Amino acid sequence: MTIELKGRIDSNNASQVEKSILAQLEGKSREAVVLDAAALEYISSAGLRIILRIKKNCPDLRIVNVNSEVYEILDMTGFTEMMTVEKAYRVVTLDGCEEIGRGANGSIYRIDQDNVIKVYNNADALADIQHEREVAKLALILGIPTAISYDVVRVGDSYGSVFELLNARSFSKILAEEPEKMDFCVQEYVKMLKKIHETQVPAGKLPDMKETALSWARFMQDHLPGEAGKKLLALIEAVPHDDHMIHGDYHTKNLMLQNDEVLIIDMDTLAVGHPIFELASMFNSLVGYSELDHETIKRFQGFDYETGRRFWHRSLSAYLGTNCETKIREVEDKARVLGYTRMIRRSIRRKGLENEKTRAEIALWKEELLALLEKTDTLLFSLNELEIDAEEDRLQEVQAFVDEHLEAADCPVKAQMQIAVAVEEIFVNIASYAYVPEKGKAKVRVEVSDEPVSVTITFVDHGIPYDPVAREDPDVTLPASQRDIGGLGIFMTKQIMDDVAYEYKDGQNILTLKKRL
Repeated sequence: MTIELKGRIDSNNASQVEKSILAQLEGKSREAVVLDAAALEYISSAGLRIILRIKKNCPDLRIVNVNSEVYEILDMTGFTEMMTVEKAYRVVTLDGCEEIGRGANGSIYRIDQDNVIKVYNNADALADIQHEREVAKLALILGIPTAISYDVVRVGDSYGSVFELLNARSFSKILAEEPEKMDFCVQEYVKMLKKIHETQVPAGKLPDMKETALSWARFMQDHLPGEAGKKLLALIEAVPHDDHMIHGDYHTKNLMLQNDEVLIIDMDTLAVGHPIFELASMFNSLVGYSELDHETIKRFQGFDYETGRRFWHRSLSAYLGTNCETKIREVEDKARVLGYTRMIRRSIRRKGLENEKTRAEIALWKEELLALLEKTDTLLFSLNELEIDAEEDRLQEVQAFVDEHLEAADCPVKAQMQIAVAVEEIFVNIASYAYVPEKGKAKVRVEVSDEPVSVTITFVDHGIPYDPVAREDPDVTLPASQRDIGGLGIFMTKQIMDDVAYEYKDGQNILTLKKRL
């Protein structure tokens, strides 16, 4: 039941106002009561006593459309703690406003040169707005440059948050209008991404993205073959908890350039979790959603599909710190597993199976997901580790990956050449003998230490158990006619490196090479 409060309520008219309200409430004590204060200009303690008496008889009492002055009175006297009190919000129209961003929960529009507004999809968005304000403040305190909403307004049937973003342009707009600035955008995009991922969040302050991803996988159990569904769930369950921040909806419309400062906006999706969850969302926005219909990204981001693919690839390369295509593809495939899972679930929940176009998208994503699940054993990745087919023709990629890390550590040229020889000997040995006659994979991990300055290269395979260190060294003093063919590769490796160690553990050959620089 809604009762209007009008004009002034003070000592002069409080008794008459109370009689009027009680008359309206007669016989309706079980109904929820709403006091509409849109026309209320003033209230004194006499008026507050009326509200308090009504509250005692109507526990679900709410007051709505309260102007700022009256709200201040209700707030200072504790009424906002006792009951729901909703402010009156100024009304904003979006006629002629440019859309500059769109996220999972709303769209962002520029309403004038100085201000933008985020309009929420949810009509009852006040709780969402409060949540976003809180997490944005948390991010700002933790050092993430973002904008904080300074006002809440009504927009049609929903609500909006207003932010000051003077002359700010999204990275989507920059890429669309000034493609020559691709390098700048990649650099700043990845710089901000790493800053977010390096930020540790106090326990309990943000939701865990892993739990959200597990809900995706549980949904998918009814839409994937049995074993594929189980594997998807197991892959996500195996991702360890990570208390570092992720944005959750990190794309080029949510990154803004204001003068010379880069800001991240649309913070309601902030969470904690492993970076692979973030990379999955990035893949979707730049590639995944547009794989079947290349015009999708044009409508959403403002630039074409090829620009999106190129930006995604270059950003992933910069984030991983490598140009090794095998490494980039390895991590991309892990991101795609989660990306396709999320897109399929989202589309099905939005009745995508009832539409010809969206059915085709779901079929494409499902086909890709099933192929990826067959070859994916973990969603985890390491920046300094490469997993690659143990085949001799992949040697050049392995050496290039190792060289990138050595060059980053300012490894002397002589040491780099010696390490290259050792890497070749060990990898070719794995490729030639570890899995014969079958085929398998090898992992190569590069670690650089400061004290003392050294590099450690670890080779891991699941092949036939073999300890090359135990092999007897060849007698290099013998003449050629008495020398055995072979065995020199391991011998050279032991001579070149300062330490060579082997162990067989958990079904894996693990060979570790160490070189002081």
